[in-house]
Amino acid sequence: MEELDLKELFQIFWNKKLQIILIVAIFMVIGVIYSIGFVTPMYESYTTLLLVKGEESEKSDSITTTDLTLNSKLVPTYRELIRSKDVLRQVISSLNIDITEEEIKDHITVTSVEDTELIEISVENKDPANAAKIANEMAKVFTEKVAELYKINNVHVIDEAEIENTPSNINHAKNIVIFAFIGLVIAVAYVLIANMLDTTIKTAEDVEKLFKIPVLANIPMNNFENGKGGRK
Repeated sequence: MEELDLKELFQIFWNKKLQIILIVAIFMVIGVIYSIGFVTPMYESYTTLLLVKGEESEKSDSITTTDLTLNSKLVPTYRELIRSKDVLRQVISSLNIDITEEEIKDHITVTSVEDTELIEISVENKDPANAAKIANEMAKVFTEKVAELYKINNVHVIDEAEIENTPSNINHAKNIVIFAFIGLVIAVAYVLIANMLDTTIKTAEDVEKLFKIPVLANIPMNNFENGKGGRK
């Protein structure tokens, strides 16, 4: 019985294959239109900072365990300091750009590389040049703030932010695949619902299932042309 049900289900989808393909194609087109016309391109630039030993340890030629432990403890604090209002305000003032603190804060990501003393500052902006400027200025202001607050110079820029001309939030292929999947789900749901609502009898098997009685014979349909009966 299960094998028969699977065959019937496959047959239902096969009979509706054109509708399914059409629905999926429509959603793929919607995905393209959405990516091109409705998503605002955002450009991301990042700079990488390294925590090294401070001035008080520079007399030694090697980094001690104390230096590493101190830097590891400072990473979470530094991560929050980068996003502080004081740093953001200085960045806006220095660059003299038309942007608010909240806009910068909502589009910056500060991450620390696991088991290292590396901190990465990523900035997203509609203007790729502004994204790079903001990231580099944040690294500069943050370094100065650390020297001011902790009286040590243990932050160094490893990679300066560069201008990226490829949007970070737009992936046409990914959007098309997502919308195609949504279209497929909707197409399958449509076929199943349409089949459930269709109560017409199409085959002898439908009669047997509905009335629980065997079909002994069936009469083929005759075609009549010009009022004259003729079996074909």
